[in-house]
Amino acid sequence: MNKKIIIGASITLAAVALIGCASTSMSDADAAKKAGEIMRASFASKGIVSVDRLNQDDVQEACTTYSDKNVPAPLAEKLRKAQFDGIQKPASGQLIGDWKAGEKIAQEGRGMQFSDTADGPKGGNCYACHQIAPQEISYGNLGPSLAQYGKLRGQSKEIVEYTYNKIYNSQAYAMCSNMPRFGHSKILTPEQIADVVGLLLDPASPVNQ
Repeated sequence: MNKKIIIGASITLAAVALIGCASTSMSDADAAKKAGEIMRASFASKGIVSVDRLNQDDVQEACTTYSDKNVPAPLAEKLRKAQFDGIQKPASGQLIGDWKAGEKIAQEGRGMQFSDTADGPKGGNCYACHQIAPQEISYGNLGPSLAQYGKLRGQSKEIVEYTYNKIYNSQAYAMCSNMPRFGHSKILTPEQIADVVGLLLDPASPVNQ
């Protein structure tokens, strides 16, 4: 691991510990502000990764403020609607793309790291959280298995739109979801997301075998 990263992480952990010790004389708001300042000072832009990633939008701020994920209903609905309204569809209007391209995207983990390039491969790293196909034996389990996704759900208009929208911005449906907002955060393009939808729904896809 990079020595600077180790040093930065150590500084951050030490600072957090000190803030914890001083919590009796510091308000929660002041402690959070101080922790944010220390965190920001511990990182530096490198390659395609900028410290701007530490800037939170309204949804992230709400989910940080309400650490139990219990965002007040009126605020949650306002934020959820804004996320839903921001979903963009492919120029073609087709929400089911090429499952073979989708499989490559789902299995690709590069694209957002400082060692990557802006014009290099970009993927969804889906296997880190989901079983994608029944024959896989190594996968993450933070999310549900996607094996036989299309076989179980079919290809109704509602299912197609839900699947596309969920990948584009999971928080349009579930506030404070752990799933990355692939379209909203510009990790994947609308066309790439349609290809991943194809992977999940096409009967010929290994997902549905």
